[in-house]
Amino acid sequence: MSHEERNPGDRPDGSGTPIRQGSADERVYVKSDVTPSLWVRRAVMAIVLVALGYVTYLVALAFFPRWWAQRVADQVGGDFTSGTLWGLFYGFLFTFVPLLLVVQLRRRFFSWTWRGIILVVAVLLALPNWLTLSIVAGNSNAAHAGERILDVDGPGFRAASAIGVGVAVLLTVVLLFAGLAAGRRKAQVKDLRGQLRDRKDGDRPERQASTDEG
Repeated sequence: MSHEERNPGDRPDGSGTPIRQGSADERVYVKSDVTPSLWVRRAVMAIVLVALGYVTYLVALAFFPRWWAQRVADQVGGDFTSGTLWGLFYGFLFTFVPLLLVVQLRRRFFSWTWRGIILVVAVLLALPNWLTLSIVAGNSNAAHAGERILDVDGPGFRAASAIGVGVAVLLTVVLLFAGLAAGRRKAQVKDLRGQLRDRKDGDRPERQASTDEG
C-alpha cells in the first residue's frame, strides 16, 4: 500500500494495524487513570494490617494471660519459695538479656535493618515478662482468671518477677555507664600516647641538629 492509499485508521509507522478512531463524545480510558495510585494501595494495606493486628491483640488478650498463669502454676505448684525463685529467674533473665541487646543498638556499624531485627528479637526474648504484665495490668476476664490462678498456685511469683526486673534494669544501667567510662578512659589514654609520640618525634630533629653542631 502506498503512502497515498493508506487508510486514516492505519498506524503512522505503516504497520497496517488499524487504530480505533473514537468520536468526540466517546471516552477513552487510560490504564493509569483507573489504576489506584501507590499511596492508595499503601493506605489500604496499612488499614488491613492494623485490623489484623487489632484482631490478633484481642485474641491474645483473651487467651495468653490465663495460659501463662497455668504454666507458672504448673512450675510453682503452690509453693511460695518456688514461686519466688521462679519469679526472680524470669524477671531477671528475660529483662537483662533483652536490655543487653537493646544497648547494642548504639553501635555505629549496625545498619538500620539490623537494628530493627535486634529490637524485634529483644522484644520476643522479653515475652515471659510481657505475659506476666498482661496478668498484672490487664482488665480482661483472662487476666482476672490468671490473677486468681497465681494467687492460689503461684504465690510470690508476681512480686519476685517485679524485683527481678528492677535488678536487671539497675545492673544494665551500671554496666552501661561503666562501659562508657571505660571507653572514655581508653580514648584519653590513646590521645595521651599520641601526644607523647608527637612530642618525641618533634624532639628528634633538635637532638640531631645539636649532634651535628657538636
